[in-house]
Amino acid sequence: MPIVSRNPSTGEIIKQFESYSDECVDKLLLKSYSAHKKLKKISFNKRAVCMMAVARILNTESEKLGKILTQEMGKTHTSAIAEIKKSALGAEHYAITAEDYMADDIIKTNALKSYRSYQPIGPILAVMPWNYPVWQVIRFAAPAIMAGNTVLLKHASNVTQCALYLEDIFKRAGFHDGVFQTLIIPSSKVERVLRNENVRAATLTGSEIAGSSVAAICGQEIKPTVLELGGSDAFIVMPSADLEKAAAVGTTARTQNNGQSCIAAKRFIVHAEVYEVFKEKLVRNFAALKIGDPMKPETDIGPLVNQSSLNEVEDQVKNALDCGAELLCGGKAIKGQGYFFQPGIIEKIPKSARIYSEEIFAPVAGLYEVNSIEEAIELANDSPFGLGSSIWTSELGEQKQAIDDIEAGATFVNAMTSSDPRLPFGGIKRSGYGRELAAEGLRAFCNVKTVSIHE
Repeated sequence: MPIVSRNPSTGEIIKQFESYSDECVDKLLLKSYSAHKKLKKISFNKRAVCMMAVARILNTESEKLGKILTQEMGKTHTSAIAEIKKSALGAEHYAITAEDYMADDIIKTNALKSYRSYQPIGPILAVMPWNYPVWQVIRFAAPAIMAGNTVLLKHASNVTQCALYLEDIFKRAGFHDGVFQTLIIPSSKVERVLRNENVRAATLTGSEIAGSSVAAICGQEIKPTVLELGGSDAFIVMPSADLEKAAAVGTTARTQNNGQSCIAAKRFIVHAEVYEVFKEKLVRNFAALKIGDPMKPETDIGPLVNQSSLNEVEDQVKNALDCGAELLCGGKAIKGQGYFFQPGIIEKIPKSARIYSEEIFAPVAGLYEVNSIEEAIELANDSPFGLGSSIWTSELGEQKQAIDDIEAGATFVNAMTSSDPRLPFGGIKRSGYGRELAAEGLRAFCNVKTVSIHE
């Protein structure tokens, strides 16, 4: 059965690809292991030259590659270009910092010399999602390759053109054959790859179900994993907040990438003193968003990725309303060509509603009213997820309380949750484990070797 790339703005098939045979995949895995043995002997300076070339190509070809992103998964062309340029910065960051991140840590003991050494472990399978088809790959691949590991990319099937483009970029940048390879295979073939002896570890960004499956298989094979899964991030607004700014940033935080982001602000938890004012501002901002052709620069919201996603969000909104929640604006599919959905805001959401505990992967915000910072944090933590969080307050005590008590991999104060190559990124609870980015992301797939030298 062919792997299909379909334009979510029109529903039309763009391109079809034949899956690689098992024999072809096995050859690629062996090539990856051979390339790793060669790569780890190459100096950091030479690796850095190639990685800087990756960054230059991404910047130079951002318009061309951005068009592919928009056609394959529906994000606005403006946001596609921004994603690619951010990816270039990520590649540059590791080209510059990898040698320092990998430097030996000297530890005083009774030995003549002792230290912690970071050494690459080999080929790593990356199972990556469609929502940020370049950034998600680069933020793993750049540190992995700079550390001396090789990359096997199993990208989401609907962004196969993007996956092949990235493979070509690494080749043109000067990395030798086998350092970065795309595997065009269905999800049903991932287990076979994970169990191959030449694959030493795996990382996955995606659904909880997919992450659980990959973790279970790697657990049986005693192979390390990093999982970045779903999120239902809290966006807390307290009375001392700049409400105009919080509403403006909150709109972006909920609707960026057409609402299809793990770290999007999904649950707006607002103090009763400012609830009505903040609600009015948020509704106004949502109503002003322009929905349409994602290639046009004036478009704020493009389509959802596919019909299945459109059906799912319709079901979640209907369920919430059936349970007694109230729809303040939007929240409906747009009839016609493509998978377009009006950004919506829902309030008075009971615990019985699915979206109280589920992630909603579309531009729909849940609005909750609370009476104290303690109640806000309790509600924020009443979720199976723990990816990111944001609190808006000028009170230092409330800031500290949120930082100390919110159960999440990150807390942003007076800013929306975002990823930055200089800071570690990841979640807790059912949002996954392990960290990407910063030194932690590079060392995630290293053998932390103890070295002790005696006379």
